[in-house]
Amino acid sequence: MIDSRRKLMDRGYKNPVLWLSPLGGWTKASDVPLDVRVKQHHEVMAAGELHPDWTVMAIWPSPMIYAGPTEVQFHAKSRRVAGASFFTVGRDPAGMPYSSGPNEGDDIYHPDHGRYVLMSSPGVGEMEFLGFEKVYYDKKDHTMRTRDDSRKDDFISISGSKMRKLAALGAKPCPSVIPSDLISSKCIPPGFMVQKGWEIVSDYYIRQKTGDWVPYSKQLGGLPLAPHMRSSAEQLFGKTGFTATFVGQDGTTPISPWHDLPLYPGSDKNIVNFVCEIPRGSYAKLEVQKKVPHNPIMQDTKKGQLRYYTYGSPFFNYGMLPQTWEDPSRKGFNNTIGDNDPLDVMEVGTLEYKVGDVRKVKILGDLELIDQGELDHKVIVIDIEDPLAARINSIGELNAEKPGMLEDLIEWLKMYKTTDGKAVNTLSSDIPKSSAEATVIVEECHKSWAGLVAAGPGSTGFWLK
Repeated sequence: MIDSRRKLMDRGYKNPVLWLSPLGGWTKASDVPLDVRVKQHHEVMAAGELHPDWTVMAIWPSPMIYAGPTEVQFHAKSRRVAGASFFTVGRDPAGMPYSSGPNEGDDIYHPDHGRYVLMSSPGVGEMEFLGFEKVYYDKKDHTMRTRDDSRKDDFISISGSKMRKLAALGAKPCPSVIPSDLISSKCIPPGFMVQKGWEIVSDYYIRQKTGDWVPYSKQLGGLPLAPHMRSSAEQLFGKTGFTATFVGQDGTTPISPWHDLPLYPGSDKNIVNFVCEIPRGSYAKLEVQKKVPHNPIMQDTKKGQLRYYTYGSPFFNYGMLPQTWEDPSRKGFNNTIGDNDPLDVMEVGTLEYKVGDVRKVKILGDLELIDQGELDHKVIVIDIEDPLAARINSIGELNAEKPGMLEDLIEWLKMYKTTDGKAVNTLSSDIPKSSAEATVIVEECHKSWAGLVAAGPGSTGFWLK
C-alpha cells in the first residue's frame, strides 16, 4: 500500500489517498474474520505505517473468494463506481502458477499481466491500474521489497501460507541475526508487521487450533433476554448447552412459548402474538426447540458447532407464532409439504427487541420459501405499537412507507444460505400473499397445531406438555 502511494506521488499526484480494505493483506479474505482485519489495520495506522491524513480504512461488503478474472473485474469496477481512481493488482486475475514440470510453483504469467487483463476489460472507465509484484523480506534493511538478484541470500519469501504457519506457532520477534528458515526458528523478522498487529493475527490462528476463537458474528457481553426469560448460569450464551426458558407470572414455573402462549391476543384474527427468537442485528441462529421440555430457545448446532448467519445480520426481527404448526402431511405449492415447524415470522418495524420478547403484531403478508421440497412460510408482520403501524396495513403500504424493504426481504430469503456453500433458495412467488391470505394461512396452521396436540407426539419426538 505504501509503495502504491509512492508510485502515485512519483507520477505527479501531490497527495493521493489510499483506501485500506480490511479484507486485503497477506492472507485470503476468507481466512481471517473481518474484526481481526479491522483490529490489525488499526494497529498498523496507530504505529504510523499508514498515516491517517492520507489513508481511509473502508469495509467493502464483498470479500474476494478467488473465483478468477471475472471476479477481479467486478471488484475493480465496483470500486470505480464508488469513487476509486486507482486499483492495485497482482497476477491473480491473469492466471496461476505452474502445477508441474521444471517450473513448478513459478508464475505462468508476469505479475503485470493481471493489470493488462483489467486494462482491456470493458467498463473500467478512467480507473488506472498499478501493478503489484511479489515482494520479499530484505534482511539487510528490514523492509518488504522487490528482490535484488545480486544479493539473493538477503531476501526471504514470506508467503501467505508461511505467514499462517508462523501465526499458528505464535512466532516471536527474531534475534538480531535473522535466520532464513523462519518456520523452524518460530520467529518473525523486524519490519515485517507492526508487533501489535501481528499479535492480533497470531492470536486468531492459535485460537483456531484450540477451538475457542470468538467470531465477530458472536454477540459479546451477554445476550439481552426478555424479563420473563431465565437462562442457566452454567451454560451461558455462546455455549452449546445455552437455554433461555420462558417462565410464568410467578417468575419460576417454566412454560412453553409454543404451547402455553396464545396465538390470538383478542378477537381480531389479523393481530397475533409474535415470539422473537432472533432480534434484528443478531447473528446467532436461535430457535424454539420443539423436542426439549418446555420448548426453550437455544442456539442451533451443526456437527457440534454453534451456527451463525454468515450472510450478514438480519435487518428484521425474526421469530415464530405460538400454537401454529406447518403440518408435513398437508400439500402446498407444487405438492410441497409443510416444514414441520411453527410458522416463521419476519417483523419489519423499527422497535428494538430482546430474545424471547412476546409482542402483538399485525399480519401484512406472507412469502413462501421452498426448501428441499418443503414449504416454509415467512409471515411478514409489524408491531402494533410501532410508530409506523398506523400507516402500514398491507404489503402495498409497506412498500410506500419503507421503500426497498420487501425487495431486501426477498433477496435475503433467496441468498442467505449461499455463504454456507448452498444453492440460491427459491420462492413460490416474489409477490407476497396479501394480509387476508396470510391470515387464513395462520388460522390453518393454528388448527394443525391443535390437531397435533390432540393426537400426541407419536413418533415426532416433540415435547407437547
